[in-house]
Amino acid sequence: MVYNEAWQTVKYEYVDDTFNGQDWTRWEHRYDEVIEEPEDAYVAIQTMLASLNDDYTRFLPPRDMSEQTMQIDAKVYGVGIQITVKDKKLTVVSTLDETPAAEAGLEPKDVITHIEGESTAGITVQEAADRIRGELGTLVHLTLQRGSESFDVAVRRAEIKIQTVFVRELEAQKEIGYIRLNSFISENAALEMRDAMKKMVNKKALILDLRGNYGGLFKNAVDISDMFLSDGAIVLIKGRTKERDRKEFAHQGDDVDLPLVVLIDGGSASASEIVSGALKDHKRGVLIGTRTFGKGLVQKINPLEDGSGLNITISKYLTPSGLDIHHKGIEPNIEVPYTRKDWKTNNDPQLDAAIDYLVKKGHLAPRKALSKAS
Repeated sequence: MVYNEAWQTVKYEYVDDTFNGQDWTRWEHRYDEVIEEPEDAYVAIQTMLASLNDDYTRFLPPRDMSEQTMQIDAKVYGVGIQITVKDKKLTVVSTLDETPAAEAGLEPKDVITHIEGESTAGITVQEAADRIRGELGTLVHLTLQRGSESFDVAVRRAEIKIQTVFVRELEAQKEIGYIRLNSFISENAALEMRDAMKKMVNKKALILDLRGNYGGLFKNAVDISDMFLSDGAIVLIKGRTKERDRKEFAHQGDDVDLPLVVLIDGGSASASEIVSGALKDHKRGVLIGTRTFGKGLVQKINPLEDGSGLNITISKYLTPSGLDIHHKGIEPNIEVPYTRKDWKTNNDPQLDAAIDYLVKKGHLAPRKALSKAS
């Protein structure tokens, strides 16, 4: 049933009605005699989708589908820590403010050696996250190593909101507002952006940082673009047929009329490219950094009967000027590289270039370089 549901979804919604030059009916009953368990269906679906030669049309088993849903809902039931595996040790990267982890005293660089008494040796980040998360209000018992000290702590799970928008005070140039948008995946991303914009009322210019932002929900890209544009097209959608073509327009008037610089790089993809492409085409903002990733396709999330899901490409998009950016990316107005040496020395030449641009355009008075002073 799940395999057939996936097959029909592709048949009626996939952007390419040639299905990568094949007769799609050949897949309909191909595995009828061999599918016995859910895992059989999952393998069959993945094999079927591989024939489309589309990296972005993909099958999500129930756990991956659940993870994606949590990101969209912008909340999980956990303790409020970001973790990584460093030197083969499960390590706390940061604790979120006003969360159980912060109240319990967890600190960055703490090593989690055991979860519920079980060793974390060889564990992956995903496996650790699955074990730390759980039902609302329940306790998770962690063993921490901090320096030479080892101790146990019990942390009560709570609803953790996933923040995607961050406002930073630039000490070296306080007249500039700085907003970093990490992802478009959360349903709250546009709302978070509006809240961030309210903090910009006394600023003379704005820097929007989309570097490393891999994208997310199409609607967020349109809504956030609309905050900066008073009118005109935001994005052109090319569907499977002409009947499915459409345009998304700015309609509410620009909420923010500050001079704008958008920071982009090779990790800025999909929804990030919709926003940066619209702002560049309308000359609403200046793009600084390096060429974006180049993902000009739109996917639809399709839940399947058993809790698994299918992310399927249903259209491609063009910038307002008609530019197809797929596999090409968007060129910045001002190209500024960011090297590994910059990263190691905690320099940010792209951010410095954004400030220099705003100063030279007369939007604010000269100040010291930002990245070394803040």
